[in-house]
Amino acid sequence: MENADNSMRCPWCGTDPLYTAYHDDEWGRPERDPRRLFELLALESFQAGLAWITILRKRERFRAAFHGFDPAVIASWGEPEIERLLQDPGIVRHRGKIAGTIRGAQAFLRIEAREGFSPFLWSFAPPPAPRPQTLADVPAQTPQSQAMSKALKREGFNFVGPTITYAFMQASGMVNDHLAACRWG
Repeated sequence: MENADNSMRCPWCGTDPLYTAYHDDEWGRPERDPRRLFELLALESFQAGLAWITILRKRERFRAAFHGFDPAVIASWGEPEIERLLQDPGIVRHRGKIAGTIRGAQAFLRIEAREGFSPFLWSFAPPPAPRPQTLADVPAQTPQSQAMSKALKREGFNFVGPTITYAFMQASGMVNDHLAACRWG
């Protein structure tokens, strides 16, 4: 999509200012901070079945409701916190996704203590590849996202199928799927 300054941007983000800011400033930038990776993976899990813009619009409320996505806090939660979150209209109120985030926080703590959450996730990153020419060149999943999905599920994560994990890989900069013509890639 051509912008007012004649630069190109990946067309998936449209013209919504929140979406374009996410595209320009966050999406595809290599992220290695374990807590930020946990937040991104949790939000990608909440996105399952929804549009990413829905999650972006609710992201600040998610951060508040989930105490900044602090795994040490979330890992200790139980039914009272699930019930509290199910009453919060500012987030996606899905019992399974909320409970899955709690299990994911518990898994995060185990992985972080064992080998580090960031190294664990980045071990699935493919080698750098040429940027795609068109959206049709962007896969929905890859062998690496399938392997990440299986490993995360073995650790206790939910809502981390290979399409979700590929979207996570794109968002966290493990792959660069900014189109070749996109000046932000």
